[in-house]
Amino acid sequence: MSEWITLTALSIAVAGFLVGIVVGLTGMGGGALMTPALIFLGVGHTSAIVTADLTAAAIYKTGGAITHAREGSPNLRLAGWLIAGSVPMAFIGPYLVNAFTDDPKQLEQTLKLCIGIALLFAASTYALRLYINLRRVRNGGVLPDDNPRIRPLPTFLVGMLGGLLVGVTSVGSGSVIMIALLMLYPGLSAVRLVGTDLVQAVPLVLSAALANIAIHGLDWGLLIPLVIGSVPGTLIGARIAPRVPQSFIRRGIVIVLTMSGIALLFKSGLHPFGEGHETLEALLVAGVGLAMVVLVPFIWGLIRKRNGLPMFGAPTVAEIENLGAKGRRTSA
Repeated sequence: MSEWITLTALSIAVAGFLVGIVVGLTGMGGGALMTPALIFLGVGHTSAIVTADLTAAAIYKTGGAITHAREGSPNLRLAGWLIAGSVPMAFIGPYLVNAFTDDPKQLEQTLKLCIGIALLFAASTYALRLYINLRRVRNGGVLPDDNPRIRPLPTFLVGMLGGLLVGVTSVGSGSVIMIALLMLYPGLSAVRLVGTDLVQAVPLVLSAALANIAIHGLDWGLLIPLVIGSVPGTLIGARIAPRVPQSFIRRGIVIVLTMSGIALLFKSGLHPFGEGHETLEALLVAGVGLAMVVLVPFIWGLIRKRNGLPMFGAPTVAEIENLGAKGRRTSA
């Protein structure tokens, strides 16, 4: 038993706990935060981290999906079309990457490159989601429609894209697919949207996990502390969410995703300043983070002002998301 109680296992459990709290607070996908966190901790090969993260996600997303299914919140027909597209691509994705090279070092660099791009994509989709909700608030919302007419082909294609991203990087089930649902079915209420996303995510991450396990195996030394940390963290985050100012947390997540994405691009072998300039690359990542801290609130304020809202203050980021997702006609 003592071999499981190590500093590495403790660091994985702590990382899982902290990320779990953020996921519980905001509902944002854990893969976009957990995978880069474990990579930067240096607790294992990238392929092993992706596999463990997907397996852990299959465990804790199942509980959330069962809860929403019992309450009748998912749109099962919509989830079915997403699953039809995502599950095959999630299973094929790891094999496509593995076929790219049999060199472990090149595989490591390829996965880091893919994850870096996926993180930047996830950050941009969250910004797009916030802008869409802002426009809805200013336009008086949209009529609620929890049983919309399903658009099979676009929904199927969204599932395929999300499945490929998740299968290769473990990022995308809670970010890319969510924004696509928001755009395709604007009348879905928040609870219906989350319930549908969770139900389709279970077979998606399970398929991706099984494919990665078949190729790379499963590192139990990663998985067990990850589950031990992330499950209680998620429960605690969900419990304290009503008492925590989420606007700052959500902005912080976008900044972290952007900085992590750029850093992983550098770790994958992309060196804009040439080899051996890691200090300049680190300064660039820090500079991007600092610029976002300063500029993003100002740019967001200008967008708010252009849409008839005060530059700062109410409605906050979290309030805009809640108002935009309710699907009710309210005055702004």
